[in-house]
Amino acid sequence: MSPIETGLFSPRYAALPPIFYRVVAPQPLDAPHWAAISPDCAQLLGLNPATDFNDASLAVLAGQRPPAAHPALATAYSGHQFGVWAGQLGDGRALLLGERQGRDGQRYEVQIKGGGLTPFSRMGDGRAVLRSSIREFLCSEAMAGLGIPTSRALALVASRTPVQRESWETAAVVTRVAPSFVRFGMFEHFCHGNRPDALRQLADHVIAAHFAHCRDAPQPYLAWFTEVIAASARLVADWQAVGFCHGVLNTDNMSILGLTLDYGPFGFLDGFDPEHICNHSDHHGRYSYRRQPYIVQWNLQRLAAALWPLIREPELLAALEGYQAEYETALAERMCAKLGLLAWRDSDWGLLTDLLDVMAEARADYTLTWRRLCAVRADGGDPLGARDLFIDRAAFDAWRARYTARLREDGQDDDVRASAMRAVNPAYVLRNHLAEQAIQAAQQGDYQPIERLRAALADPYREHPANADLAALPPHWAQTLSVSCSS
Repeated sequence: MSPIETGLFSPRYAALPPIFYRVVAPQPLDAPHWAAISPDCAQLLGLNPATDFNDASLAVLAGQRPPAAHPALATAYSGHQFGVWAGQLGDGRALLLGERQGRDGQRYEVQIKGGGLTPFSRMGDGRAVLRSSIREFLCSEAMAGLGIPTSRALALVASRTPVQRESWETAAVVTRVAPSFVRFGMFEHFCHGNRPDALRQLADHVIAAHFAHCRDAPQPYLAWFTEVIAASARLVADWQAVGFCHGVLNTDNMSILGLTLDYGPFGFLDGFDPEHICNHSDHHGRYSYRRQPYIVQWNLQRLAAALWPLIREPELLAALEGYQAEYETALAERMCAKLGLLAWRDSDWGLLTDLLDVMAEARADYTLTWRRLCAVRADGGDPLGARDLFIDRAAFDAWRARYTARLREDGQDDDVRASAMRAVNPAYVLRNHLAEQAIQAAQQGDYQPIERLRAALADPYREHPANADLAALPPHWAQTLSVSCSS
């Protein structure tokens, strides 16, 4: 067996009845080769990035053969897509290979995306293209570096297998890792299919595997659902704070564990626009940056509707009422830290809102604005030139005067506050143009830009002179980039 297979055991999900999944043999890629490996994710799984990614491991992660000890699985689910019930969906190109015990004691599912046709592929070909696989590989690890709950990316395999999207491209496989890939749409699948027995089995599986402490609660299902609400609220607060747009927040892309899941047409904000739509396929702006907290709440309502056979309606509704307070508390905690304040006051919402308004008016760069604010001093000093990002400098100066007065009320040492702010305001995020540059190089056979970018994004809060270009304002041509659901 390959090093990848050693310690790879049958997933707990396989213990559920066959209605939950289909056994699928992966389809091999033509001339597969390593494009990228995440040493951080490898070490999390107890793998040696220098020795364990050999030809035998490549064969497994490229779909050349299934794991030796047990078959690969494609899971069944349904969901609401762009607010409309889409019916049965399922893993159309993802295959669950098994689980590994992580060095942290947690069990992790290992899944390949792009492994070929499954019974759930519908009109698709079961493949993933290189460009989208690079984006998912990089963003999974970037989010982990930011400290935001996420699925991880272990490896990226490229090939010369042709696939057609808008044009002919080459196929790739990204290996994804998470404690669980169970999503809201799985519960919807069995509720809409009138299978309350399967719904209960799925809930029992999730609670036993990931929320065992809820079993001792007076109402275990309600206790579990309440935790799902809280985790989802905290997750979207993380996204808003760092300027991340998911792009396709369908219920089948919502993790039951509160992880960022299924990186498709995502994007990080450049010039701040609260109405920014990162997904070119989102013609009505359903998943704009501003709307993400409301869409997560809407998705939780769909999950609640699916759980009515397990939890009484009044209790479901009462639990949902807690979402907004949970989200606001989480967002306040994150923005308090980003502003360098000792404790959040209700009046600080006005300070934050006015900053965002000034940023939006100027289309000030989201990441750079927050990073440069780290250096603003309580006496009004602005050594990094945060005001230079604003066309209306008088408006920024007026806001800065209020901000520095608030800092003086806290009385913190400037250097201590700046250090704390740099620990939550990243220098590096996966901007679209950086991903595009890595993609263009990879399409010419040069994978080094992927590794350089991955390494910087894994440590996004600490600046390095060699990476100054990765923290700079995006070039003008970046404004023409767009991503969609096509891949």
